[in-house]
Amino acid sequence: MSTILITGASGFIGSHLVVALAAAGHRIVCATRRGQPEDIRDIKDLKGTRLTYIAADFTRDFDMEVWKKRLAGIDVVINAVGILREHGRQTFQALHDRAPRALFAACEAANVKVVQISALGADENARSRYHLSKKAADDALLAPPNKRNKSNRSMVVQPSLVYGPGGTSAQLFNLIASLPVIPLPGAGDQRIQPIHIDDLTQAVVELLETDRYLGQRIPLVGPEPITFRDYLGELRHLMGLGPATFLPVPLGFVEFSARVGQRLGKGLLDLETWQMLQRGNIADPAMTCALLGRNPRPVREFASKWEVQALRLSALLGWLQIMLRVSLSAVWFVAGAVSMGIYPVEESYVLLTRVGITGGLAPIALYGAAAMDIAFGFGTLFLRDRRLLWIAQVTLIGVYMVAITLFLPEFWLHPFGPLIKNLPILAVILLLYELEKR
Repeated sequence: MSTILITGASGFIGSHLVVALAAAGHRIVCATRRGQPEDIRDIKDLKGTRLTYIAADFTRDFDMEVWKKRLAGIDVVINAVGILREHGRQTFQALHDRAPRALFAACEAANVKVVQISALGADENARSRYHLSKKAADDALLAPPNKRNKSNRSMVVQPSLVYGPGGTSAQLFNLIASLPVIPLPGAGDQRIQPIHIDDLTQAVVELLETDRYLGQRIPLVGPEPITFRDYLGELRHLMGLGPATFLPVPLGFVEFSARVGQRLGKGLLDLETWQMLQRGNIADPAMTCALLGRNPRPVREFASKWEVQALRLSALLGWLQIMLRVSLSAVWFVAGAVSMGIYPVEESYVLLTRVGITGGLAPIALYGAAAMDIAFGFGTLFLRDRRLLWIAQVTLIGVYMVAITLFLPEFWLHPFGPLIKNLPILAVILLLYELEKR
């Protein structure tokens, strides 16, 4: 039994490694940004497991002396820190290169074994900043022993595209695969070799039991290469959604969209991910098979029959939720624009008079309500935290409905159902609130 420090312990790969290694009987020290649990999955189910948490900040911990203090009693370090997009101080250079180099130097001084979770493609043909930053740290870790006069007690794990519960790429590709029409970059013939997170974690557990792979790069991949088109088709079949309908998108437009996504920091694609997809992501599965003692699972076995319904619902909600927000914002925009003057203002004043709003209050009520409707439309589209917005919208609709019921009850029996249609709108807002409140 070893004491293992896992950096990036709250991330997708890191949290699964925590569970797998704790279940294997190892003592785990979790390095997180705040030094406390941050959504470490399934730990509550590991009876008798004791986890220790320490704070580590890869955006600033560039001094090996800082890391030395954290290595007391540590036998193995697994570095699972990684980002796909830069944000603020979280840059590729900081998180993938500078901080890991300081950590590796401290591990070398303390004679601590290192397992670096890198990425397939971080090699001599790397072009994206993501791959280049990973390669820089990998090369530093695997520098020839004769240059350092010490044996190399490290290894670099290079997983392909990783699929599993909680994975950002898994959620994204499930969402794309569930669309009625699936957009493809060009012909969708980019080659990938996805591996399931459980196979990845099992392989890493096995790596800790042997010194056979010290000083090496270990690719961890699925059983065989598959095109991006076939991958999305397999995921769609896995979710029980029937045959796929594909729409090839010209590569020039994909490149343009990637550049826009890069500039905005949002969207499905940016230059880094586009460059990585273009170059392909495949390797010989021999090492993976040797570590697992079997073939890694193919895409069609990525989910059990018990998981299919949850996968399908999650994927469909991914884009249906966006459609609901866009549709709801359109309702608010149209309602505001109509009240601003598209609907005859004098007739609006007649309705307000029946509610008891007259004189100077009438234009304030009319245009104030219209402005609020338009503001709700913008908020529905662009606010990041919309929990209070949903409450405000429900409150306003409730006030409208009570007032109209008391003073204009005939609208309940109108053939176009202007009031009864508020009920599905309220249901939509409640659904969005429940989906987003956490």
